[in-house]
Amino acid sequence: MNSMDQQPGTRGEIRDFLAGRRARITPAQAGLPTSARRRVPGLRREEVAVLAGVSTEWYTRLEKGHIAGVSEGVLDAVARALRLDDDERAYLFELARSSRHASRTPSRRRDVEVPDRIQWLLDSMTTSSAFVRNGRTDIVAHNPLARALLAPLFDSATTDGRGRPNIARYIFLDPAAPDFFVDWDAAGNATAALLRAEAGREPRDRALRELVGELSTLSPEFRGQWATHDVLMRHDGVKRLQHPDAGHLELTFQSLDLPLPGRAVHDLIIYTAEPGTASEERLRLLASRDSTTACARSGR
Repeated sequence: MNSMDQQPGTRGEIRDFLAGRRARITPAQAGLPTSARRRVPGLRREEVAVLAGVSTEWYTRLEKGHIAGVSEGVLDAVARALRLDDDERAYLFELARSSRHASRTPSRRRDVEVPDRIQWLLDSMTTSSAFVRNGRTDIVAHNPLARALLAPLFDSATTDGRGRPNIARYIFLDPAAPDFFVDWDAAGNATAALLRAEAGREPRDRALRELVGELSTLSPEFRGQWATHDVLMRHDGVKRLQHPDAGHLELTFQSLDLPLPGRAVHDLIIYTAEPGTASEERLRLLASRDSTTACARSGR
C-alpha cells in the first residue's frame, strides 16, 4: 500500500487506527467472557459497540471511516471502550475534526516565522541546549549550544537547502544516526509517533505528506513504525547521545508548547544535564568550546 493511502483524515486511516487499537485489547482486559474459538485478535466490533453503548452497525460504520458529524460524547465513549490514552484520544478527535473539514487538495502551508523574542529567549539559555521544533520535526530556531550539541544533525546531508535539520529525516535516513542516538530504536519510535500525531492535525499538509512519502520509500524502519499507528503528542524524558566531540552525554529533555500565530504546532525543546554529573561537565565544556569558536569567528 502506498504510504499516502494511509494519510489521516481519510477513511483508511480511521479504519486502520481503530482496528489496530481494537486488536490490542483482550476480552479479559475488557471484562468480557473469553472463548477458545475466537478467530480475531483482540475485541470484535460488536464487543466494542457494547462497551461504547452504541449499535454494532453504528460502530462498524465508524470503523470504516464515517466519522464526520459524530458527537464528542460518542467519540469519548469509543475512546474509553478502546482504552485510548490521552494522546490517542486527542488524535481520534483530530481525525473527526479533519473529516468535518475535508478537502481533496493538499496544500503547502507557509512556515510560521519565529519571532525575535523567541530567539532572544533561546540565546539567553547559555548552559542548556534549546531549540524550536515544528510538527514536521524541522528545527526552525536554536541557540548556540543546540547547534553544537546537535552538530551531527546540522552537518548531515539530510538537512534542507537552508541548512535546517529535520529530526525524522536524520534519524531514519542518515546511517550515522544510530551512532549519535544511543537509544536509536526508541528515538525512531517516538519520532514516527510524533509525525503520526501531526498528520492527524494537518492531514492535507503537502510538505508533511512528502516527508512521510520520502521516509516510507527509503526507510524500512520508518515503514514499520508508521504502520503501527502509534501516536505521541509530546516527547519528554532522558536522551543519551554519543557526541563526536563531547563523548557520552545523558541529558534530560523537556518539551513545552510554544504558542505562535496560526494552528501550526511548535515545541520548545530544552536539553539539560543533572547537576554534578559528568554529563553536566561535558555539556559545559561543549558550550565553552562553542563560545570560543564563535568569538574567533567574530574576531573578538
